[in-house]
Amino acid sequence: MTVLDRRTFALGLGALTVAAPGVVRAQDRYAAAAAYSAASRGISMLVLEAGREVFRDHPRGPERPFETASGTKSFSGVLAAALVQDGLLRLDERCADTLTEWRGQPVKQDATIRSLLDLSSGIGGGPIGRPPTYAEAVAAPPVGPAGTFRYGPRPFQVFGEIVRRKLEAAGRPADVLALMKTRLLDPAGVQVGAWQLRDGQPTLPSGAAFSATQWARFGRFVADGGRVDGRPIVDPAALAACFAPSPANPGYGLTWWLLRAGLIPPGPRAGLGEDDVARLRGLDVRMAAGAGNQRLYLIPERDLVVVRQADGILPALRGRGAPWSDVEFLVRLLGL
Repeated sequence: MTVLDRRTFALGLGALTVAAPGVVRAQDRYAAAAAYSAASRGISMLVLEAGREVFRDHPRGPERPFETASGTKSFSGVLAAALVQDGLLRLDERCADTLTEWRGQPVKQDATIRSLLDLSSGIGGGPIGRPPTYAEAVAAPPVGPAGTFRYGPRPFQVFGEIVRRKLEAAGRPADVLALMKTRLLDPAGVQVGAWQLRDGQPTLPSGAAFSATQWARFGRFVADGGRVDGRPIVDPAALAACFAPSPANPGYGLTWWLLRAGLIPPGPRAGLGEDDVARLRGLDVRMAAGAGNQRLYLIPERDLVVVRQADGILPALRGRGAPWSDVEFLVRLLGL
């Protein structure tokens, strides 16, 4: 019996699938979700089930690379898991072990890689839409004490500088984007469309562009435990930490959103909230999310990877984005 509770009858010329009474066929559910997406400036939607493409919709024309906006942030958590496997960092090491100028500075001296990436280190804020350089992020003062969830681009740029310095100390090329490609994207068979650079380094809070196909392929790689040919190429425990609720925000792990009770959204117009999360019936939904409601959903219990892309990133950053609800989209998609 499948997720859809359907009966499949073998015929001489193929197979006929008949939905059980009261059950909405998968294709109808996906089409309903695609219609909801298209009505809110959606340009692409793609669904993988058990790694196989089962639905695709491009209402605005052919597929093309499109900016993931803050969906870019979630690459950092997976990169951290790769570097843990390589022995280059530990999640609970202090950032000041690498950023020596942070030693002796209140708040900064106690920040760890883990607290940096779950956004509870006290290092937060920064201009939305134009991340600071790595150096500017490192030099910026903390915005408050540790232990409070604070969304913003600076922690990710700080993480980029930590990676850069660790590569340099190891005698390796200090090119964070090249590392991202050779360590994660190339082995996973993922092609990046573009990635914004500042001072020659990739912006890690935003600025990556992928087609729906390529972003979904990355999602599948993550959903498979970061495995290539059956072998994990990232540290399994560090990857699992990406999806463990943090004390400061039960709806956020390490760079990934978790749609569950207690979620603290990044802002009032984010399309995220806990008001109706109960409608997901406790389903484990993990998400990379960006302005304009760019979405990469991982739903392990259904073995689904879903990409949703939309135009209107700049209007969204200015508070004039299209209406959107992740729960409404997912209820249609999953038939909840």
